[in-house]
Amino acid sequence: MNAPIPPRIRDAWYVLAWSHEVGRKPIVRKLYGEPITLFRASNGEVGALVDRCPHRGVPLSGGVVVGDRLQCPYHGWEFTCSGRCEAIPSFLGDPDHVGRRAQAHAVREQQGVVWVWGRAGAEPTEEPFHFEYAGRAGYTEIRHDVQADATVHAVAENALDVPHTAYLHGGLFRNADVRNRITAEVRRWHDHVECEYIGEPRPTGIVARILSPSGGIVTHYDRFFLPSIVQVEYRIGDENHFVITAAGTPADDYDTRLYAVVALKSRIPGFVFRVLKPLGLRVFAQDAVILAQQTENTHRFGEEVYASTEVDLIGPHILKLMRRAERGDLGPQKAEPWTRSVEMDV
Repeated sequence: MNAPIPPRIRDAWYVLAWSHEVGRKPIVRKLYGEPITLFRASNGEVGALVDRCPHRGVPLSGGVVVGDRLQCPYHGWEFTCSGRCEAIPSFLGDPDHVGRRAQAHAVREQQGVVWVWGRAGAEPTEEPFHFEYAGRAGYTEIRHDVQADATVHAVAENALDVPHTAYLHGGLFRNADVRNRITAEVRRWHDHVECEYIGEPRPTGIVARILSPSGGIVTHYDRFFLPSIVQVEYRIGDENHFVITAAGTPADDYDTRLYAVVALKSRIPGFVFRVLKPLGLRVFAQDAVILAQQTENTHRFGEEVYASTEVDLIGPHILKLMRRAERGDLGPQKAEPWTRSVEMDV
């Protein structure tokens, strides 16, 4: 049976690469199933062209960069980062014509990240997300990207879902046999949703003990920003601050890549955090397995049928925001947030 089509938000920015990955040799990334070739011109500008030459349809990614232009490997047509055709060998006329232009996506490169606007040929209506703690003095920064066979919504919900951590990741951060009654407050605006966890002591898992050996009360926020940004923020005690921000890119409907920027500040030396990176990847590997199983079952049954309770705090709000953004209906931007408090055991 056919699986349902998840929300597709075209008019938005998505990360397609780290800056260091884009050079003179073209690379190919996908966005909603569309192959896009990325290349860096001699002036440093990054181009993002639909990976199809308008002349005879061959992949532009097989070509080479000549100065500030990408040259098609078949007939040598040359295209700028904006898709304009500026050279056609053997042709004596003006090469530029609307029908000869390659389809181009708008690009922004900032903070070591290459953002691409989701709709080819469209003018962006906003600027990309800013990683608030990237490069901030006093913080250790770790960057990594990972892939999951799941929708952006499923990956985002998983990243911001607290109850599953005691079971799928038991012993690493929380334990199922240690429960604490806390209050969770959910607040939703027109373009993002936030959950604050109030009154939680430091979790008992190994990762939490390493990050904050002295314990302390946790200040914990989970956030989702349209179209696909997830953020987890912890303050444990007085001196420990951890912010994990990841941009989700829908390579295809059920294929999501997360580009994560992790910023950490603690009394612990920065190199210790890098030692913890394998533990973090182990946690994501467990998530990736369960998400793939969720996707497989969605395809097997041809539908998503979810039963939720009040402690499914943020996932339903993410889906609601994504569906509204897909329709272009974001609602009033200055309205007071929708708010709800929930008692729960974690």
